[in-house]
Amino acid sequence: MDFRPDSFLAIVPAYNEAGSVAGVVESLRVEAPEFDVVVIDDGSTDDTAARAAAAGAAVIRLPFNLGIGGAVQAGFLYAQAHGYDYAAQVDGDGQHEPAELASLVEAMRADPSIDVVCGSRFVAPGGGYRAPLSRRTGIQLFALALSAISRQRVTDPTSGFRLYNRRAIRLFAGDYPHDYPEVEAVLLLHAHRLRMIEVPVEMHHRNSGRSSITKSRSLYYMVKVSLALLVGLLRRRVVVERADPVPVTAPRRGVG
Repeated sequence: MDFRPDSFLAIVPAYNEAGSVAGVVESLRVEAPEFDVVVIDDGSTDDTAARAAAAGAAVIRLPFNLGIGGAVQAGFLYAQAHGYDYAAQVDGDGQHEPAELASLVEAMRADPSIDVVCGSRFVAPGGGYRAPLSRRTGIQLFALALSAISRQRVTDPTSGFRLYNRRAIRLFAGDYPHDYPEVEAVLLLHAHRLRMIEVPVEMHHRNSGRSSITKSRSLYYMVKVSLALLVGLLRRRVVVERADPVPVTAPRRGVG
């Protein structure tokens, strides 16, 4: 039986991130060279796709803007179609440190029963990252709700910096929330009996562009996600059967 090193993919959703996406791709290639990189250009109207390709990433161009959930699900479909063992979600705005992917991989290596490792801004000593008050309030409310539902501590339910194994890739390739997906995804993991843990990571404020969640939209966001969580709790789902865990060994070097 031939030994095949584990394969790793970084999924980078990007919408009008021409000012930062090349730097993100280049940083991934330097700081996490074991990860191949695919940028999902979510119907950008600038030259996001061209800059990502020039930096060395594979690029999927969506014909129109689907939103963060649709873009990330396209990445999961790509990971599944290409047989990747592990996929990481990394934002295209420069908030995440590619070097921190090593911490996520290490945590998954330590316990093969874990399906998702989430990088949390808020478990570092002193509270870590300081989000604006309006957003921080929403994050804390969702964290409390999801901690109660899942019966485990959740501190950063809106984090877009996560590592997934093949079982989680299979789940989210077929069913992934589309509007504000990170919070609902935690609920999906619980509903399908997948395990998630958090590890502390450093995050920065975005390098360029602007967040879709402005101060004026924060209340709308909180109400909409709260309703989505309620619907998610009432929704019946078929549980994904657990396959034998794939041990994390020496990852192969990326080609993207």
